[in-house]
Amino acid sequence: MSRLLVFAAVGLAIAVAAPVARTEEPKPPKGFVPLFNGKNLEGWKGHTTMKERATLASEKLADLQKQRTKTALEHWKVADGAIHCDGKGGVSLVTDKDYGNFELLLDWKIEKNGDSGIYLRGQPQVQIWDSDNSPGAKGVDKGSGSGGLWNNPAGDKAKIPLKKADKPVGEWNTFHITVKGDEVTIKLNDVLVVDKGKLLNYWEKGKPVPEKGPIELQFHGDPLWFKNIYIKELK
Repeated sequence: MSRLLVFAAVGLAIAVAAPVARTEEPKPPKGFVPLFNGKNLEGWKGHTTMKERATLASEKLADLQKQRTKTALEHWKVADGAIHCDGKGGVSLVTDKDYGNFELLLDWKIEKNGDSGIYLRGQPQVQIWDSDNSPGAKGVDKGSGSGGLWNNPAGDKAKIPLKKADKPVGEWNTFHITVKGDEVTIKLNDVLVVDKGKLLNYWEKGKPVPEKGPIELQFHGDPLWFKNIYIKELK
């Protein structure tokens, strides 16, 4: 066989053996539905805060929403079946739909010094961060890990996780978050880190938390990754 034919045969064998690149369809657990289709950002938009939603005139709010969504889509992209934020733009990503009581599953990943969070009903936040190295980590917070309700007041039992359950920076982590009324229970990598913590109204302090609001992937100036985002609404 000539050298040319040998090269052709080898090339054909490699082409046949190589898997075809494709995006897997989301496979939610029983009772859950996907919030992210693994292909694009359908169902997501740039954030507006609950305070802005409550106080801005409808036309002004619509303009702000359009502007923030445009910025968000410049910096939040889908790659390899995950949502990736490049750490620029200053705009968080929120669901089109508002949710009340629910169970939420999602995977997340950050880099060294990374910082982010998950807003529930538009309220900050289930903390995501590299608490060993982040510039914001100090005192009792340093090394505490992710999963606490970070914007709760100092001394609140839910502010600092019960245990540090983060995987090494750069690896994928999994949240299982349950919201019922104003109570939040959080598991990180199957470890209980918040047990029926109180979800507070951040935007109108002292008032009850809204019955519904969006789920938000928080921009914090760092590269971020999210995937396998599933929700089950509860009565």
